[in-house]
Amino acid sequence: MWSRITKVNAAAYIPRTLETTLRRALAQFPAVMLTGPRQAGKTTLLRRALDETHGYVSLDAMDVREAARTDPRGFLAAHPPPVILDEVQHAPALLTYVKECIDGERDRRGRWVLTGSQNLLLVKGVTETLAGRVALLRLLPLSLREMTGDPDRPLPWEAGRARLAAPPSASPAASWPWLVRGCYPQLVAEPDLDPHLWHQSYLGTYLERDVRDLTQIGDLLQFQLFVRALAARSAQLLNLSGLARELGIAVNTAKRWLSLLEATYQVVVLRPYHASLGKRLVKTPKVYFTDTGTLCHLVGLRDPDHAAAGPMAGALLETAVVAELLKAALHRGEQPDLYFWRTATGVEVDALVRTYDERGERLVPLEVKTTATASARMAAGIARLGGDLGERVAPGYVVYLGDRRLPLGQNVTALPLAEL
Repeated sequence: MWSRITKVNAAAYIPRTLETTLRRALAQFPAVMLTGPRQAGKTTLLRRALDETHGYVSLDAMDVREAARTDPRGFLAAHPPPVILDEVQHAPALLTYVKECIDGERDRRGRWVLTGSQNLLLVKGVTETLAGRVALLRLLPLSLREMTGDPDRPLPWEAGRARLAAPPSASPAASWPWLVRGCYPQLVAEPDLDPHLWHQSYLGTYLERDVRDLTQIGDLLQFQLFVRALAARSAQLLNLSGLARELGIAVNTAKRWLSLLEATYQVVVLRPYHASLGKRLVKTPKVYFTDTGTLCHLVGLRDPDHAAAGPMAGALLETAVVAELLKAALHRGEQPDLYFWRTATGVEVDALVRTYDERGERLVPLEVKTTATASARMAAGIARLGGDLGERVAPGYVVYLGDRRLPLGQNVTALPLAEL
């Protein structure tokens, strides 16, 4: 597995891309809100980056959150800024009093850092109470560039944006163990941990805490079945009506549960790219899990060799690539601008990254292949996309499991996964 870990305060720490974004946000806003799934490393990142400048208090403990709820002014007086308020979703009314404090010293930057593992109620409270006063940042599990010790390396089509370091090469066999294990920091930093037991515990905690806190799930077992059925459809077109019918639940229930999984950063839904063409494009979205380890656990994949040879190999690798693109944007404080492209006749490009330059909108197409040998026919979908959309299509990439960057015809490059 690719991993370069630095030791900080006797604990394993993997440098994160978001560190640079966090410092920039602290210099520009009175408050910063950091959200993301449990165990993504939010607290570790903040304690490392702000240990010498900010106090810290967690509202995870029952007595602490009760003190924040019953006497918010007294609580904030006991924990004055600059301060990190961890898991603040447990006392959302506290945000009103934080707003008062911010407004009393509006010109002072970076005094309040708020975190939460839940996004539905929390961000609603932030947008209503702290609008214009807070920078919203999101942290997902580790990206490839973070795991390989180069967190600020740009994506291949952004070479002019920052220093472009040469990433380590990796054989195809080296990719599958970390895909099955997943990218949560603890699993990467502690290779002796049993990933099956870790994910089992993680999902139990997620279901018992985040899901029950955010919404009333009448039948928790049915929700678990929904999550597993969704995992089997990762990287596929999502027929939510068919899924609901298969599980015997209402379509509106399926929609609500999917929104819950999105809001707690377990899945991301990709929409098809629409262009002004005289051709009918597929309008059905695709769903991806944000961590391949979670996905493998849910579908019962435990062995890397089975994952590589099994029917979900392509979906697993495509999920990893989409998750990497998502992390690349979020960890730099940017809104992901990701799509896929598929015609009614089945011609498809797995992912489109929308960017802009002096010519306007540009679409970077990516195809994902599980092979270690690149060939020009892999770029057929990208060629078709270029023929339909013309100059708005930027040079594209076929992400594969080989170890060399190779040309695959006009404006298409075979890109090793390690370089993504």
